[in-house]
Order: sequence, then C-alpha cells, then structure tokens
Amino acid sequence: MKMSSANLGIAALLIGACTAISSSQAQTIQPHLSGTVLDPSGLPLAQAHIEFDTGTGQPIASTTGSGGAFETSLPAWGAYIVRAEAAGFAPIKHAIQLNAESEDLTLRFEKVSAATEEVVVNGDVSGIAIEAPDPSQKVLVREQLLDANPGRPGAPISIPGLPIETAAGGIKAPQYFAPGVMADHGEPIAQYIAVGGYLATNNLSANAHGNGYSDPNIYVSGALTGVTTDGGAFNVLEGNHALNLAATYMPRQQITNFVTITGDDRDIDMTAGFAPMNPAKREWVAMEANYGNGLLQDMEHRQMYKVNAQRVFDVGRHEITLFGIAYYGASHEGNLVPIGYGQDLGDTLDPRQMDQTHTALMAADDRWKPGTKDELAFSGFARTYNLALFSNFGEGLIRQSEFRTVEGAQARETHTFTAFLKGMGLQGMAGLDYHEDDIHNDDLDHYPLVNPKIYGSFVKVLSSDIAIRDLTPYAALRGDLGKHVRFYAGFRPDTIELKSNNKMVSADSFDIWSTFLAPKATLAWTPGTGSARWLPSASFSLGQAFFTQDPRISVQGSIAGPTGAAALPSPFERSHSMQLVLEKEFSATDVRVTVARTTTTETLGKIDPDNGTPFDLGPGRLSFLTADVSHQFSGYGSVQAVFSKANAEVLNEFGSDPGWSVNSRWNPTVECPRTIFDGLVTLDKLPLGLHMRGEYEYVGHKILDAANGQNGWKQLEAIPVGETRLALVRTFLDGRLEMGADGMLARGYTGQTTETIAPLASGAPWQVGDGIPYCPIGSGPSGAQNDFDCGSVSGVEWPVGIRMVSFVGGSISWHFRLEK
Repeated sequence: MKMSSANLGIAALLIGACTAISSSQAQTIQPHLSGTVLDPSGLPLAQAHIEFDTGTGQPIASTTGSGGAFETSLPAWGAYIVRAEAAGFAPIKHAIQLNAESEDLTLRFEKVSAATEEVVVNGDVSGIAIEAPDPSQKVLVREQLLDANPGRPGAPISIPGLPIETAAGGIKAPQYFAPGVMADHGEPIAQYIAVGGYLATNNLSANAHGNGYSDPNIYVSGALTGVTTDGGAFNVLEGNHALNLAATYMPRQQITNFVTITGDDRDIDMTAGFAPMNPAKREWVAMEANYGNGLLQDMEHRQMYKVNAQRVFDVGRHEITLFGIAYYGASHEGNLVPIGYGQDLGDTLDPRQMDQTHTALMAADDRWKPGTKDELAFSGFARTYNLALFSNFGEGLIRQSEFRTVEGAQARETHTFTAFLKGMGLQGMAGLDYHEDDIHNDDLDHYPLVNPKIYGSFVKVLSSDIAIRDLTPYAALRGDLGKHVRFYAGFRPDTIELKSNNKMVSADSFDIWSTFLAPKATLAWTPGTGSARWLPSASFSLGQAFFTQDPRISVQGSIAGPTGAAALPSPFERSHSMQLVLEKEFSATDVRVTVARTTTTETLGKIDPDNGTPFDLGPGRLSFLTADVSHQFSGYGSVQAVFSKANAEVLNEFGSDPGWSVNSRWNPTVECPRTIFDGLVTLDKLPLGLHMRGEYEYVGHKILDAANGQNGWKQLEAIPVGETRLALVRTFLDGRLEMGADGMLARGYTGQTTETIAPLASGAPWQVGDGIPYCPIGSGPSGAQNDFDCGSVSGVEWPVGIRMVSFVGGSISWHFRLEK
C-alpha cells in the first residue's frame, strides 16, 4: 500500500513527537547509583565522604552509613571522577564510566594516611556485616611502621589491650594476654590470614609445644595492612580454637617499592618490597632477613628469613587472590629460670636450649560476582610446618618436635535479598568448610645427661602420629529491622575426627568422631538522630565454640599413660560465650564498654611439656569488663586507654590434695591475668619534625599455683609486669632517611609460671655454675624408663620466668625508593 506525501509527513511528525517525549522523560528521570566503601581490610567503613565530579559543575556528594553503603542520584550517565575520604586513611580517586548497565560501585581505601602512624578503629557496634558480624577492633598501619625495634620477633602489630610476651626474644611465637585467659601458646585464641574473603587458619592444633600454636612471626610487618580482633568470636567463618578471641591478619592490597635497613648494637634487619609501577596491577612480594642476639647475657644468634607475596587477578567478574608465605627461623634462647636468680644463672638453666622452625603456605580465593545480588567464592590453602625445640624448665633438657601438613578448602555463597519493606534489608551466606591437620612424629623426648656441652642420647617420652579432620557446613543471615535494629544469626555444626596413633602405648590410640553445634547470634541497636540520640549504641552477642585438646592425652577410659596419670573424658573442649558492648562517640572521642562471660566444659585439660603428664583442669568460667576510650586529634595523632578486669576460675571436682578441705571447689585459674591496662599515644606534629609513639602495658596480679606440699603450702603468685615503650623518629631527604631513638623501661618477668626444679645434693632447688638440673629416668610415679618427674623425688615447685630487660637504642633506616 502506498502512502501519500501528506500521510508520510504526519507519520514523521508523530514519530518525532514520540521520540522527543521519550527523550524528555528519560532526561527527567535521574540515574540512581548505590555502592559500598571498604577499609583496607575489606570491611565496610562508616562515615566515608564520596564525591562524583564531571568537571563541569558542583560535585555530587554522599556519605556512607554504618554498613558502609551509600546511595546517590546522578544528573546523567557518563564519565565521572570519584573521590573518597575518611578519617585516618589516604584519600582515593578514580576515573569511572557509568551507564545503565553499571553494577553497584565498590570503593576501597588502600592505606592509612601518611600523617598517622597507626589508626585504631573500633567497629561500630551497630555496623553488622555478614563476614564480620561482631563488634571488633581494627589496628591499621602505614607501610613504614613507626615502631620500636622492627626486626625483633613478636607480634608484627601492637594490639591495644592485648599485651604479648615472648621467650627472651627468640623465634618462639609470642603469647597473647586476653583478660582472664591463660597465655599458653594462644590456646583459646584463633588466628587467621585474610586472603580475599577467605580466612586461612594460622592455628596449629595439638602442637608438640603444647595444646596449640599460632605464630605471627611468619609475617613481614610492612606487608600487613593491619589486624582485626573479634573479642566474642561470634562468626560462622571462625572454627576450631575460637573460644573467646579471634585475630585476623590482613595483607596489603598494594605496596610501594622499598628497601629498609634498620640496626642497632643488638639487631640488624633488612626488609624489601617490590611491586609493579602500574597501581592497577595488585601484586607484590616482600622479604625480610634478620639477625640478632637479644637482650639477655647468653647470645641468641637468632636468624629469621621471611617471604610474603600476593597477587590479585581481575578476570571478568572474578577476583582471584593468591597469597604465599615462606619462613625459616633458628635461635638459641634463654628460658625460664627461678625468679630472682636470672643474672646469677646467666639467664638460662641450660645453654643447650634452642629452637628451629620453618613453614611454607599457599592460599587462594576466587570471589565471583555473577550478578549484583550474588557472590560465590571458592577457596583453599596448603601448608607445611616443622618444629624442633630444646628446652629445660628445671627437670632436664627435653626436645619437642614434629612435622605436619595442613590443607583446607571452602565454598560459599552470599546473596542479598530484595527488600520487601523499606529499611528491611536481608543478606544471607552459606558454605562448606573442610580442614585437615596431619601431624607426623609429634614427639617429646627427654635428655637425662647433665653435661651442658652435649646432647647425648635421649629417652622417648611421648610419640604419636595424629590426624585432625573437620567438615563443616555453615549458614548465616544478616538483616535490618528498620533504621535502628540489625541482627546476625549463624549456625556451624562442626563434624570433627581426631585420630591419634600412640606409637609407644598402642592401647592409648583412639579415633573419635564428634559433632559440635556452634550457634552464633548478634543483635545491635543504634539510637539514630532522634530523641534517643544521647543513648549509646548497643550490641549483644552469644554463641558456642569448641577447642581441640592435645590428643596425646589418654582419653575414653583407655589405660593409664606412661606417667600413671588418669585418662581424660574427651579430647575436645566446648565453650559458651555471651558479650554486651556499649559504645558512644562524642567530640572525636569514642567510649566503649564490654562485659563478657565464657564457660568451658569439664573436658578442659593440658599436658605438662616437661614430662608428658596430663592434667584434668575441670570446667571453668570467665567473666570480664573492659573499658576502652580513644580520641583522634585531626592530623596530630591519637590517644587510647584500655582497662580490663577479669575473674577466671576452674571447678576442681576431685581435690585429693590434703591441703583442700573439700572435694569440689572453685579455684582461681592459674596464669590468668586479672588486670590489664594499656595506654597508647601517637603524636605526629611535634617540634623539629619529630613523630612519637609511646605505649604502656601492665599485666597485674596472677595466681601461679595453689598451696600444696611441693611449694611449702604457700600460694604462688606472679609479679605484676609493666612495660613502657617509647619511639621518636625524624625523617630527612623527603622521607628516604629515617633516624630514630627507642627504648623500653621494663620490670618483672615474662612467661611467669611454676616448675618443679630438680633437687641437688646441696639441698637447694638449683645451683649457680655448671650444675644443670635434671630428673633421672624412671623417677616418675610409674617407674618406667620413659617416665620422669621431679615431683616424685621431692622436687621443689618454684616460680620461674624470663627476666625482662630495659634498654635504650637507636636506629637508622634508608628507604630506597624506585620511582616511575
């Protein structure tokens, strides 16, 4: 059919009109964009300021809420320069192209502001995230740490309120002090490495050194962006050992090229980091070599070598993170000596004491976003670990050794549900987690020879091959109940196998399967800006967790072990925890109060590292109150004070010691700190261009052991420990040269505990000179060759520790910058 020219004209007019109307409507509907801002650790960041700028008009601004999310309306799709700023972090700026197909925008700060050495971020109690649901403390640091003695071993980042102690500065892993928790090799403290969104475990269950082991010495300090501590450990991503504290170390996304040499009259340390000049390539390698002699009279001849490396690939909708560690350390070290006699003994009972360890780890995480509301992840890691430790705690030289392989894998999905009502957001996560430790030759050997110049033959006390396997599905929901209430609910049923092949007493071998239900929940409330704005925010959490005991303990009613000790009912321990956190911020000052309570089951036990004797400690209960006050001085620094008061007790239901008047009573848990105080100040704008960092840590009264026949019926108590650390740093030549002075004023003994010292002919529990205490073979209660115990031959129980040393030193660091 043909159309007349008139009809064609009319049709053209109608099409043009419709096009104009459609175009007009499209222009009147503003594009809407939502997104999230993350801190360097990958967690949501509140109160971040975002600006979108086309360069032709007034920038469009937005601010993130407590969950790190923001929303804004744009004038049109197209090219923008987006900037983000937040207190304590270096600003970020990106050029982006936005259109109707654009997904939610994610912005991530990469580093702490150069004006601050360290920023402590207490997680907003109302800011519940699906991957980090409980109020936490994040300590984030810049690449060049303003810290005293960076080459010495220990925690790579100081965590306010969680003091650590090390064995005279050797490569032995530091032990954290949490309120009311025994500082024995991090037993109740779970440690993780954040690889993308995956928590690769750094706990070594059932270690030859004790019940468990977590070693932060493996990290290059300059390769870490910070550490997050979760005081409640209420997270389905956290498994074994997460009884009442979990610490997650976070590698950097990016680093700048540097070489740093630091030294003083005791230590020399070199670190180096290399990365591509193109910041879009998120890959780097960091290395460290260290040699030192420590602070005690006997030189350590310590050496440590570390490599940390990470690479992040962006492949379509996949973000693939690879992270690796290689570590070797060896050292002679001082050890526990009778308190008050450290200098007389040359700071060590036995000059043969030393330790050696090495590890290699590779972890991978693939985060895949198939759509705007879903994220899938597939993760895994593999690790090898070796330990050989020679120690003398007063009963003779012993050797603890093992080699293990560790593997883990995880698959998880996170889904954001469409809000069915305004302000009713809902997010869910589900996954499957597998973990396996294969421990070969988990041995304890006794050297009965007194001659300090040789090792000689040894007698095997304990020897086992162990496998620990854990298969766990888990699920969690995080939601908003209006503007003021948020919740988290998770469930983790761990099905775990613990198989112990006792190579000395086959009857003590066992293979146990058990399932532990770990429900976790957090409910948070914030007052908002209404009439209740003067009230504090509040968060209440509760949950259950479990902990693997040392599997060398005889269990399930098997025959008595070589030392004649009774069997324990189970190789596992369970805990129930609850926590209330109140927080209020005003005038750049944050005040937080935490009240918590944890109870443990009757299966709590441990092995004496000297002679392999297992102890049934019985059920326990812990309660503590912590007050934390911090203030940020804009551009000038910060100050923080943490005070914790705890009460920790165990129920001894079988009190056979004649010194006890009843058979069941609550007794103070030994070696648990009742009081912890930490004061931290950082000042960045002092005269003469100086930067200062000072910290005071105090660990108060501790009971080491109740009155008994071996200690003369006197309750043994620890000496309170105080450390004051100070560092002053001045940079020159545009930051290339850094000169500093540092020092520590210390009093007391670190690692305080009690040991049964071998008796000598003189009648004293030790002697000065070449006399090395030891217990002869067969002196234990069973009389077997591999049983030795000074207690059975009238040994003397005595408080022991490692003498703390005050010092003043200096350092010179040179940063070899590789410019573009």
